[in-house]
Amino acid sequence: MLFEAFLDYLRFERNVSERTLEEYRDDLKAFESFFQSLDSSLTWQNIDADVPREWVVSMMDKGNKASSVQRRLSALRSCYRFLLKRGLVEKNPVRSLASPKKERVLPAFIREEDMDRLLDRNEMFDNTFRGKRDHLVMAMFYETGLRLSELVGLNMEDVNLSAQTLKVLGKGNKQRIVPFGAELLHLINIYIGERASLEECAEDKRAFFLNEKGKRLPAYSIRYMVKSKLGLVTEQRKRSPHVLRHTFATSMLNHEADLESVKELLGHERLSTTEIYTHTTFEELKKVYNEAHPRA
Repeated sequence: MLFEAFLDYLRFERNVSERTLEEYRDDLKAFESFFQSLDSSLTWQNIDADVPREWVVSMMDKGNKASSVQRRLSALRSCYRFLLKRGLVEKNPVRSLASPKKERVLPAFIREEDMDRLLDRNEMFDNTFRGKRDHLVMAMFYETGLRLSELVGLNMEDVNLSAQTLKVLGKGNKQRIVPFGAELLHLINIYIGERASLEECAEDKRAFFLNEKGKRLPAYSIRYMVKSKLGLVTEQRKRSPHVLRHTFATSMLNHEADLESVKELLGHERLSTTEIYTHTTFEELKKVYNEAHPRA
């Protein structure tokens, strides 16, 4: 097999792992089997660009993910570059072949009714300092769309109660102002009343969110708490602060907020970053249509 020379090069000159070698071998064998099934006279030396193009179409038709097809094409490209450089073939039939675009993964989010159940039922959070703080953390993620780092970095002076705004330090040290509503204001006031008991012993008096020892609440504690609390209302695997950010954006768009406003609230640089949430809301629309229309 001609591609064995390429595998030997990877093994002895590039020192790649056995697992990687096996993956390359499987991909190249799959290609060889494909072109031989088309015409037994075809070889690595005489195939043209139509053959690998047909291979890509064949893989996509069989339901292979674009990422899997891209990986196989990458192996084939590397092999042909090697064969061409060593003079083992005279042309590279995959040189100008475009890879299929990867599927754009829709962001995970929590259903609105599940968030209502979590935030509105008293039994979800106990009446301790931690319970009141955690209630606020969950509500703030959902009602403002903050990133985890942004919430951790909040200081007391960043929370304007009279204006009902948060001053947020986002990516690239860019500041933005995020508004919040009456329900979140109520939870903030409750938390601040509880936080006052830790003020004297607080290690970082500026930090808005504190743990029971008076230190700034760390990111890992928030991740664990969010995962635990979301587990009370959903069985989905992804349960993270970023899922709550997705949930904020999805809820805003489902309730007819315009895309540009959501972009500003999230602190996105480009509108294209925010546009992915329109796909999520469209999935919801399709679900509603399929469940409600008599001929769907």
